[in-house]
This record gives sequence, structure tokens and C-alpha cells, in this order.
Amino acid sequence: MNNSTSDLLNRLSESATIAMARMARELKASGIDVISLSLGEPDFDTPDELKQAGIDAINANETHYTPVSGTVRVREAIAAKFMRDNGLNYTSDQIVVSSGAKQSLANVVLSLVNPGDEVILPAPYWVSYAEIIKVAGGVPVVLPTSIEDDYKIKPEALDDAINDKTRMVIYSSPCNPSGSVYTQSETSNLADVLRKHDNVYTISDEIYELINFTPRHASLAAEPGMMDRVITVNGVSKGFAMTGWRLGYIGAPKWIADACTKIQGQFTSAPCSIAQAAAAAAVEADPSISKPMVDAFLRRRDAMHASLSKIPGINLNIPMGAFYLFPDVSELFGKSFNGNTLNNSDDIAMFFMEEAHVATVSGEAFGTPECIRISYAASDEILEEASRRISVAVSKLL
Repeated sequence: MNNSTSDLLNRLSESATIAMARMARELKASGIDVISLSLGEPDFDTPDELKQAGIDAINANETHYTPVSGTVRVREAIAAKFMRDNGLNYTSDQIVVSSGAKQSLANVVLSLVNPGDEVILPAPYWVSYAEIIKVAGGVPVVLPTSIEDDYKIKPEALDDAINDKTRMVIYSSPCNPSGSVYTQSETSNLADVLRKHDNVYTISDEIYELINFTPRHASLAAEPGMMDRVITVNGVSKGFAMTGWRLGYIGAPKWIADACTKIQGQFTSAPCSIAQAAAAAAVEADPSISKPMVDAFLRRRDAMHASLSKIPGINLNIPMGAFYLFPDVSELFGKSFNGNTLNNSDDIAMFFMEEAHVATVSGEAFGTPECIRISYAASDEILEEASRRISVAVSKLL
């Protein structure tokens, strides 16, 4: 028997966030008290009225196949949400719902990127962007940022990075992993660059839209002349604490929506009919439904930022969205513990796991190897204990 896997599989890396979460579970199973701050999942339950919408769908026997792109109701509800919240005039046939925003992203990349095409990724970027590009045969082109610039790209750097091979730009705001949020002015400046390049499309990943500590969320597609150049990706996982419902969606030019429907029709067809009903209720709801959760995240951010900022060698910006801190830990490189030198963020993340029993994620996976990602989607008490453990562990370094 030939037990070798495909070349495609061998080119892919395992998701670093999932790998670290698995390691944390294994240590917990062995009896070690591990605090897992590695996964990007709200520690809140789905609001009762949204759960009830799913229950009502079951009782109404909405348990059959739906159109590949989603039910009319959920697509119309999403189109209305885009207009209400983002000023985006999508019609229902420009909406495609999928089994999570990750599938939405994959659909778009597989629909538009050919082998050899370059895709610009402002770093830090979400771990799966680069791997999805590789599946399509594309070439990820990392565009570095720095903590001094709040991990946001400058328009001139983006313009310099675009060439004849560039097919796409993918970025998120609020950003996973940095928590950075592009302001209206900054988004407008990016649009000024992108409008000059007719062959370049942009995926604007807005899955953390509701977990935003700024006065206003800025959608790239709402900038003048950008609707035909931008695919807006969103979903219900983060803002409505519905990760397990697995429902993401796009708004896009119709020809791209049609392409994504064709791709999805061959892989999974439509997402779960029950999840679609609950998602429709979520996007139809007033966004204030998420305010208690967002308020809790802001309080946790402030507390976690204050405690970690006191630890030598951990340098932080102030993230304005999502639920992550993304400290630069490069000052700790070269330090040692028990004769072992910590050379990079992989070593730092493993040191925190083994010595502090706190699971974080190395920034290497996000294209920013001087950093680590820390999720503060945990209770105040757990976060306080995690900060204490990290502080004690760092104090042991020589």
C-alpha cells in the first residue's frame, strides 16, 4: 500500500491556533491546570432569542436542503444588514452563506486566484489566509507592519507591493491577531491606492465588526468606487457568540457570488438550514444585542493590558477591537531558562505553556515572528491568574 499523502497536503501547515489548543487539552487531560488563551472563541453563550430561532426552525421542520447560496430569508436579512450597518447596497443574489467565514474565504480565493498569482497579506494576518492561498496555487506575499504603526499598513507600502502578478489583497479589521482597527480615514487611504489597480481584488474580512471599541466600523467596500473591487466577508461566530453554528457569508459582485456558489456546490452545498435560521435572526437583531459581551471584552482588555504591560520584555499596543493582545516579545529572545535559550516566539509560546501553563500562540503563524497572540476571551479571574503566571515565568529568565 502507498500510504503517502498528496503534495498539496504536504505543502500545508497545521493551524497553529488549533495545534496549541490541542496541546492544551492534552495537558489538561493529563491533570495539568492549563489556562488556554489560544483559541479565538467568545466565552459567552449564544443569546437566548437566537437559540430560540434555531429551535423554531427545527419545530417548523426547516430540516431540508436549501439553495446552495442560502435561503432567501437569510440572504435578504444579510443584504439588509449590510445596508443598515455598512451602507452597502448588496442584493440577495450577491450574498453567499457558507459553513463559517473560513469557507467563505476559501470560496473567494479558489474562485479568483490562479497558480502563480500573488496575494498580499498585511502582517500580522490570520493563520489560514496563507494556507488557503497555497491550496489555490497562489503565492502569499507578506507585507510587514510594526507595533509602532499599530500593526497597520501604510498606503505607500501597499502601493509599492502591488505588481503585475498581484491578484488580491486580504486583510481584516478589526484584525485577528492584533486587534487593530482601521479608521475611516485609513480605510479611505487604502481605497485610494486600490482604485489605481483594476486587476486587484480585496477581501475585507470583517468577522469582528461588532467587537469594536471605536465609534464606527469602516467597510472598505463602502468607499467610492470600491463595491466592484471588494468582497466583504463576515459571519455570526464572533459578534453573536455563535462559533458552533458555523455560519459565515460574503457580499460581492454578482459574478463573484455566482462563482463562489459554484465552488461551494461541489464541496459542501448549503450550510445547515437550522444555522441559517438562527443567523437570519442574528443579523436582523439590533446590533446592541452584543453590547454586554463587547463591554466585558473592553473591560478585560484594559485589565489584561495593564497587568501585562508591567512585565519586562512584553511590549503592547492598545488594540481597538476583537479580543486579542499581540505583544512584541522580541526583548525576551536570547534569554534562557534551565539552560535552554529562547530564540524566537515559538520558544516563548512553548515556555509559557510548559512553565506558566498558559497556552498562547506564536506570532510566527501570523507572519509576525517577534510577537505572540493572547486571547482575552476568558473570565476576569482566569485572565488575572494567567497574567500572574506569565509574570512569574518571565521573572525566572536569565
